[in-house]
Amino acid sequence: MEKNGGRGGTIEHGFPHLATVRASITALFRRLSADGVRAYATSLSPADAAFDASDDLHLGAQRVASAVVRALRLPDVRTVVAFRPMEEAAAVELAAGPEYFIEVNDRFRTHRRDLAAALSHEIAHVLLHRLELAFPDPAENEILTDTAAAYLGAGWLLLDAYREDALTHQRFGYLTPEEFGYVLAKRAALFGEDPSAWFTSPQAYEAYVRGSAAAARDHRRAPLAAAGPPARRRYARARRGGAAPAGAAYRFEPEGSGPGLRVSFPCPVCAQRVRVPVRGRLRARCGLCGTVLDCDT
Repeated sequence: MEKNGGRGGTIEHGFPHLATVRASITALFRRLSADGVRAYATSLSPADAAFDASDDLHLGAQRVASAVVRALRLPDVRTVVAFRPMEEAAAVELAAGPEYFIEVNDRFRTHRRDLAAALSHEIAHVLLHRLELAFPDPAENEILTDTAAAYLGAGWLLLDAYREDALTHQRFGYLTPEEFGYVLAKRAALFGEDPSAWFTSPQAYEAYVRGSAAAARDHRRAPLAAAGPPARRRYARARRGGAAPAGAAYRFEPEGSGPGLRVSFPCPVCAQRVRVPVRGRLRARCGLCGTVLDCDT
């Protein structure tokens, strides 16, 4: 896992990895299926993630790790958490074996508030390893890991570990705070869940709000019927010309051998591309996540 930011460090903001985040959500639906993703409807609770000074160091760490394991629906076998000096926040052993062995930075002996966040990233690595789900690029694979942790119910802790003020610059993981907010908002829309009440970091809540706004925009893009008037007008001009403008999420293509057109666009839930004929108002079902979409093509 990426090193923690220290005092005077800089934290990247915005949405620089959004294409990979969306590809990661699509990959989760493809590997797990829509029903498999929906099996992760219950997030890790703040109570299960709590680890304070009154807990025995090793027993408490193993209890929290086991809670993350259960939240990510991994086999509930023995979890060993070891503390040692290291540059990274944590690391996990991915060798095939009945136990989960995780090493965490010695700072978590006393800075216990964020231990569950570090564990959520590492245990998500275990889940993806066992699912044999990975991207070829190691950097993109880390984005996939953060996305999986957040989308499947444990990674809200990674956003809550983000703090940025006069004394502290800290984030865990490889997504920006706003990208974590985006993924959590996608999860919230799927499961009717509001994670904002769990945040203890004011900066995490603000990043969640910004990420939620970006996620909501996915549901207001043409040719979806919820698109606003400016987006509809741009789409209408592109449709008449038969070619989408640069940067548009939708694409036009011939419909078979006839003169008609089809339009393809990313599903706002799973980002899988949906293809429909250009025939006005219609409803389409995403073939990957099963979402029914109201379109105005």
